[in-house]
Amino acid sequence: MAEQEKLRDPWLVAAWPGMGNVAVGAGSYLVAKLGAKLVHEIPPQNFFNIQHVEVTKGIAKVGRLPRSTFFMWKNPKGSHDLLIFLGEAQPANDGYAFCHRLLDYAQQHDVKRIFTFAAMATQLHPSHDPRVFGVATNETVLQNLSTLEVEILKEGQISGLNGVLLAAGAERKIPGICLMGEIPFFAAGVPNLKASGAILNIFNSLADVTLDFTELNNQAKQFDNVILLLLEKMKETARQQSDQEGFSVPEFDTSDDDDDSDEPKDSVLDDAVRKRIDLLFEGAMKDRDRAFQLKEELDRLGVFAQFENRFLDLFKKAD
Repeated sequence: MAEQEKLRDPWLVAAWPGMGNVAVGAGSYLVAKLGAKLVHEIPPQNFFNIQHVEVTKGIAKVGRLPRSTFFMWKNPKGSHDLLIFLGEAQPANDGYAFCHRLLDYAQQHDVKRIFTFAAMATQLHPSHDPRVFGVATNETVLQNLSTLEVEILKEGQISGLNGVLLAAGAERKIPGICLMGEIPFFAAGVPNLKASGAILNIFNSLADVTLDFTELNNQAKQFDNVILLLLEKMKETARQQSDQEGFSVPEFDTSDDDDDSDEPKDSVLDDAVRKRIDLLFEGAMKDRDRAFQLKEELDRLGVFAQFENRFLDLFKKAD
C-alpha cells in the first residue's frame, strides 16, 4: 500500500451496502472510473466476527471477514482530492466506535468534508427518474446543497453507518452531507444503479469531478427491466390475494403530480377496516411481497397519506 501522501483540500466519501446497493454502487463506480488507488485498510478483528463457513468441493473452511478499505484520488483539476472508503459490511456492534476509527485515519489526511451515500425508499415508479434527497450537518453546507437539484430532507432518519458517520464527524467539527438516491419501495432488494448515478451526478457538481457514465447507464437499463418485471409479478400476486379476500386492486399510481382528488385526507375508518389494515401491516412485516397488496388497499380506501410513514418504515426511509 502507498505511503501517506499530502492531499489538496481533501473530501472523504464513505459507502456501505444498503437498500438497492445504492451507496456502495456509487462509491465503487467512483473508485473504478477515477482509478483511485488502495492506500489503507481497517483491520476487521475488533469489529467483525466469523458468521459463516465457506464450502468448496465439500470442504468447509472459515469464511473471511469483511474488508474496510480506503482509496485515494488526486484531482487533476487542482480542486478537492478524494479519500474514498468502501465497507463490505457494517459492524453488527460498535458502529459509532468504528466510525471514529475510520475518521482517525481520514484526519491524518486533514479531510475537510464528509460525504455518505444512501437510498430513500418511496412510491417512485421504476420508469421515472429518481430524485436525490440531501441532509447536512450545518446550515452553511446545507445552503450549498440547496443550489443543486437536491430535495432537502426536512424530517426523518438515516439508518446505519451512512448516517452515524455524519454524527461522528460533527463531533469532530467536520461538516458532512448525506446524498440519498430514490428507489421504488418494493424493489429495495434489487441493485438500483439509476439511483447511484443520480447521486454521483450531484456529487460530481460539488466536487468538480468528471465521470464517464456510459457503463453505469447501460447496467442501469438492465436492472430497470428486472424491477419492471418484479413490479408486474407483485401486481399479479396482489390481484390474486385481493380476489381471495374480496376487494379489487387498482393500477399502480405512476403520477408525479400532487393528489388533487376530492378524497378527504383524513378519512374516518371504522374499527373493522382499521383491523384489516393492521393485519395487512403485520403480513407485510413478515413478507415484503404482501406490502404491495397493503399499498393498493390503502390507495383504494384513499387513506395512504394517513399511513405513509408507517408504510415506508417497512423498508426504512433512508439506508
